[in-house]
Amino acid sequence: MGFDLEAARITALPEDAFYISDFITEDEEDWLLQKVKSAPLPRWTQLSHRRLQTWPSALTKSDSLLASPLPAWLRSPIIEPRFEALRIFNDAPHKGPNHVLINEYQPGQGIMPHEDGAAYYPLVATVSLGAPIVLDLYHKPTQDDREENGAPAKAGRDVAGIPDAKRRPQYRILQERRSLLITRGKLYTDLLHGIEETTRDEDLGPHSICNWELLREREPYQSGWYERQTRTSLTYRDVLHVVTMGNTLKFLGGR
Repeated sequence: MGFDLEAARITALPEDAFYISDFITEDEEDWLLQKVKSAPLPRWTQLSHRRLQTWPSALTKSDSLLASPLPAWLRSPIIEPRFEALRIFNDAPHKGPNHVLINEYQPGQGIMPHEDGAAYYPLVATVSLGAPIVLDLYHKPTQDDREENGAPAKAGRDVAGIPDAKRRPQYRILQERRSLLITRGKLYTDLLHGIEETTRDEDLGPHSICNWELLREREPYQSGWYERQTRTSLTYRDVLHVVTMGNTLKFLGGR
């Protein structure tokens, strides 16, 4: 396991981000994918551009998490022992992740630039399974950008209303299968992130991919592109506000 987090730093980015290409083994990847696929159908939420699972549950309307442990297969081998060895969540309020979002991206699917918001401690650890994908990072639109394009002046959670020229990513990260990407601090709070809806990721190389030198394999991308395949991500975070079921029922009973 001997990962050196500092050696995994993505130095081309302005703030803290780390990339470990061989975070899990091929056997572990296969096992995790089987666990994802064997989850009961009601666990899946079908969105217009992808489908997802939320563990142990979705957040409440007040951005709280009902206290419940993560299933064992989402803890080992990811949290225990690897996250614990890296100590990445040691400064988080709960000393470890308590929430996992599983997204499935088929070719042509993606997610518009957005921020995760203040419900979480500003650290995200994402394990990629099945296939590579490019994550795009964007500066948040300014108030002037929004007013200029007829959008509300108050900054929102996405870049709706901003012209295409200003939606171009400032940074791009290639996430290989079996890899771990960690973003934290200002990289979490000050930038938006998204995945382009495309069947082919293009313009790949050391000039455009921030973590190019940290990739496990660069040869598959020497042509500058690759055809998308189905990629599944496990996104680990720490929800700041956790409530017990008893306290929730007591609150509802007092309304």
